[in-house]
Amino acid sequence: MMKFKGTHTRCAVAVAAACFSSAAMSNDSVTLQVQPSQMVQGGTGLIQTPTSRMGEEGDLFINYTDNQEYRFWSVNLQLYDWMQATARYTDVRTRLYSDVPSFSGDQTLKDKGLDVKFRLLKEGFYFPEVSLGFRDFGGTGFFESEYVTASKAWGPFDFHLGLGWGYMGTADDITNPFCKLKDSYCDRPTGFSGRGGKVDYQQFFKGPMAVFGGIEYQTPWEPLRLKLEYEGNNYTNDRAGALEQDTRFNIGAVYRWKGFDFSANYQRGNTFGFGVTYHFNMNTAKQVKIDKPPRDIVQSKPATGVDSVNKRRLYRDLAFDGGFILSDASIEEDKAIFYGNQIAYRDKNEAAERIGRIAASELPESVKSYHIVENAGRLPLVDTVIDADAFKVAAKYEDIEADIKQTYTRQAPEDNVLDKYDPEKTSGLFHSVDFFYTQTFGNPEDFYLYQGGLILSGGYAINQNWTAISSIRATLFDNFDKFSFTVDQDTSTLPRVRTYVREYVENDLWVDTAFMQWNDSLGNDFFAQAYGGYLETMYGGAGGEVLWRPVDSSLAFGVDINYVKQRDYDDQFSFLDYTAFTGHISAYWEPEFLDDTMLTVSAGQFLAKDKGVNIDFAKRFDSGIVVGAYAAFTDVSSEEYGEGSFTKGFYISVPLDLFTLKPAKGRGTFPWIPISRDGGQMLRRPARLIDFTNARSSFLD
Repeated sequence: MMKFKGTHTRCAVAVAAACFSSAAMSNDSVTLQVQPSQMVQGGTGLIQTPTSRMGEEGDLFINYTDNQEYRFWSVNLQLYDWMQATARYTDVRTRLYSDVPSFSGDQTLKDKGLDVKFRLLKEGFYFPEVSLGFRDFGGTGFFESEYVTASKAWGPFDFHLGLGWGYMGTADDITNPFCKLKDSYCDRPTGFSGRGGKVDYQQFFKGPMAVFGGIEYQTPWEPLRLKLEYEGNNYTNDRAGALEQDTRFNIGAVYRWKGFDFSANYQRGNTFGFGVTYHFNMNTAKQVKIDKPPRDIVQSKPATGVDSVNKRRLYRDLAFDGGFILSDASIEEDKAIFYGNQIAYRDKNEAAERIGRIAASELPESVKSYHIVENAGRLPLVDTVIDADAFKVAAKYEDIEADIKQTYTRQAPEDNVLDKYDPEKTSGLFHSVDFFYTQTFGNPEDFYLYQGGLILSGGYAINQNWTAISSIRATLFDNFDKFSFTVDQDTSTLPRVRTYVREYVENDLWVDTAFMQWNDSLGNDFFAQAYGGYLETMYGGAGGEVLWRPVDSSLAFGVDINYVKQRDYDDQFSFLDYTAFTGHISAYWEPEFLDDTMLTVSAGQFLAKDKGVNIDFAKRFDSGIVVGAYAAFTDVSSEEYGEGSFTKGFYISVPLDLFTLKPAKGRGTFPWIPISRDGGQMLRRPARLIDFTNARSSFLD
């Protein structure tokens, strides 16, 4: 990196303008439309300033940028076509993380930031696109800003104009109009407590205000875009210290190669910067599969009667071609019922069509309905009823308007279906091996801490309802030996329900769970479970849960209650003295106005005996990837809680199917918890009925 004091940026701007003009004149016959790109701090924008532009729904941008005093790592996600979110880590090269060398040595200061942007108005023929955004709105507020910006495209040019408050308004170009309405908007409060985690809504749209904007130009050479911006920050109050600004104009260029963007810029008239971005779309992400196509029933010769059905071949094909492992079956003159577990196809429509084609190929014409009863374990959950005659018409393309999806319905298994369920084998051993990887960013001891290894799970199914389950965590690699955190603050009044984490992760071999579980259907869409034993890494005890969940309903409700005791981190088969009752009433909602979204609200008592609510937001994309965030708000004050002010975290759940050449079910979840303290902590129950009954919903397809 190089910094040139006193460089006259007018020359650079003039050169950029000349390039724009020249390119425009040589491009009379071809019009290329500029595509949005990422700015330095993450999010669609120019260089230091945002624009109103949005990406395609599901776009994920992973960014690294460097501009001398700062380095930024950021992830930008287009959750909906009208909403964009950015999570960012900032490395301040000019400051140390701590003044205490024994705590963090010479590591430079790190900071987390969150941004969000909403589109208010779509671009039209006459009107620009308009968006409202909040930068670094929670926490330390290094770059806290609010802004309104408008964008209008004209051929290969994209013009942007915005108004900024906070960090982007320090140039103080114009009088804040809200100041005319109320005196409290004339000055921006600076009463940050130092603990972070809070949303400083009392500062929104207050204090100085500035104009920013610029132009982005798509050159005739498609991989290259050029940028010119005028920013609203004067850099006098930066966390890196007051920075010299010779001009408010910045220039830059972006080169796109496959899924990467490489950027270079010249800022403030004296500083060079660069960056790289990797981009993919979580709606369209997929893996090529080596798989047989669905059965062609045009050439098939079904049995002439029920007695002539080749059941051995039918059941084998259901497993190998339909991914459906039978636990029981009943074939009668007018209907066939198959009970089992779908192990291959995440998409419920694909699974139903494949099984329907196999049944239509093997069963006689007298069979008018196929029932596919999907189980959880050995417990029937949902019955997909296929109208055989209508299905065959659609599958053979005998009616061009016929739709296979319209030939079957999903419903709760009725009594006449459940009465015939008598699986021969409901007991037996089972086992699995899974890889785990946990990580945390921005720690004072080391920016990146990680732990990886294997989860060895197994158990014994005693019967249809009772199961004994255990799992062992074996750490293969980690750097948690650098993790020196022991307690948030000496004056904390909260019991240490989670902050003994270092002591637990130091054990390379640990029995995570060992418990007995009972579950059953209570009828009328109610389910129940009870469990007892070692329930998670840090707690043992007993508990139970009841859930109401109709098939494909947008609403579900559950109640759980647990009595737990803290496990001894020095002896995994012993306990410490701390005990607690914890439990929650939970509502699960898939709102119609938010596509493929689940909101979970759980109210009750947490592990530290604090009371409040945990809110979980999860968004599913077409690929099956789920991105989520949660936050817990309890009667614990931010001072009692400590740094971070309240519990919050993020996660991404990725289907195994995206990494295999054969269709497969199963998921891996990767959490990110910025700061974990003792308030607002939930028991990590070893089994949740909302997961157990997932076959009743299409959310995790």
